Amino acid sequence: MNAKDVKKYALSCGADVVGIANIERFKGAPLECDPLQIMPEAKSMIVVGFRVFRGLYRGIEEGTLFSNYSSMGYAGINKVQMPMMLWQFGRYFEDEGYEAIPFPNDFPWNSMSTGDGAMKKNWSRPVAPGKPAPDVFIHMRIAAYCAGLGEIGWSKVFLNPTFGPRMRYGALLTEAELKPDPLVEPGTLCDRCMSCVRECSGQAISATESVKIQIEDKTIEWGKLDEYKCSLAFQGGRSDVAPDGEEMKSPGWADYKAKPTEYNPFIASPGPRYEYGRAIEGARGCVRACMIHLEQQGKLKNKFKIKFRRRPAWKLEPM
Repeated sequence: MNAKDVKKYALSCGADVVGIANIERFKGAPLECDPLQIMPEAKSMIVVGFRVFRGLYRGIEEGTLFSNYSSMGYAGINKVQMPMMLWQFGRYFEDEGYEAIPFPNDFPWNSMSTGDGAMKKNWSRPVAPGKPAPDVFIHMRIAAYCAGLGEIGWSKVFLNPTFGPRMRYGALLTEAELKPDPLVEPGTLCDRCMSCVRECSGQAISATESVKIQIEDKTIEWGKLDEYKCSLAFQGGRSDVAPDGEEMKSPGWADYKAKPTEYNPFIASPGPRYEYGRAIEGARGCVRACMIHLEQQGKLKNKFKIKFRRRPAWKLEPM
């Protein structure tokens, strides 16, 4: 097997982008995120990306159609398109005599909270000393960086040179040793314009505090994210108003389950598609504002005939 053929086959299976990381790039990862805890003999991780159509943000931009981004651009990719692609892709490795573990971007059993990264209480325990508690969680954005697919922007959203922030990522871990792609230099795409901070309806991204990690000789940095405010605004709530209209109490996911309020266009809770249907705020800052900036800068390879923002955008605010 060689890297060129593997990437060509991944694209033929339905991925929009593909990159390869050697396993050494994950050195120092917490046990709960370490792929070697899952496959100790792993040599490579192949990361695949799937574009979110720019048009799927149109209805949220205009305040007229919210279900398409949730279903087609979010859960439809994570729960339908990505697993089917990885299923077909994994057979390629088994047919060549290598084990392969596919990871769609869906971790319902993981031992860590996918929001703040804290360990779930009373959830799972290690099966032996020195092992992590199951299930191990692969940090997809870090994996995408390790595979040379772009960089993590200030918003913590991953930025790809072709599609910018409009991507979902999955991965395949294998014992096959493949040539890795080079890492992208931090700052290649994200110029710290802070559009994500300014336009986030939930004010969830810090402009001053950051998180830093080291991968080989690269220092990766993104803005500190308040996951509770992010989740609330994403669902059509407000960070300064509790679902019942009272002041928000101590942070916790139970307090931040957004219900329809006067700030939300829906009177009743929209039903989910593919187990997901909450994207009311529509990633206003971290995706749409970032995408607009990158397109204006001419940094993305996927070009469009007409600019995205053509009228004042609908915004999560008092109706």
